[in-house]
Amino acid sequence: MSPRAVVIGPPGSGKTTVGRLLAEHLGVGFRDTDDDVVRAAGKPIPEIFTTDGEPRFRELEERAVATALAEHSGVLSLGGGAVISERTRQLLAEHPVVFLSVGLAEGARRTGLAQSSRPLLAGVNPRATFKALLDERLPLYREAADLEQPTDGLEPWRLVELVAEGLARIRPGGAAPAPGA
Repeated sequence: MSPRAVVIGPPGSGKTTVGRLLAEHLGVGFRDTDDDVVRAAGKPIPEIFTTDGEPRFRELEERAVATALAEHSGVLSLGGGAVISERTRQLLAEHPVVFLSVGLAEGARRTGLAQSSRPLLAGVNPRATFKALLDERLPLYREAADLEQPTDGLEPWRLVELVAEGLARIRPGGAAPAPGA
């Protein structure tokens, strides 16, 4: 069993919204590994960061991603930092991965930057933190992705159309279909 698509991207890129709509469009189930982490830990993500620390959260996240990749056959949305794990990036190489990219201004607007539900964006200068996060993770998102879809200025339904078109051009493992295939 393998996901039809794995959706990655930074906070505010629309992974959950687009992932749910894409699953509906494809007629498959949707799963979000952030939900799996919350279930496994028995507490919300901000609380995991506060009480157990980011390393513990990343352990739970890596395990949740590996399990979901093995079990889920629909659309799978990963947490924004899941690509930090080299093991996760290796596992993603076997699946069709869509990177939803978002610009700094749009990402800042969408996340609100003051929301406590995004622990890595809390702090003295959330905008600078968000920029640093984008700068750090962009190469990892691109390394893992078979398809990059910019999201700025596009409605979720249009993103789903574009992603579905892109997925039709790739196959699992990331290889493009042979010409004429």
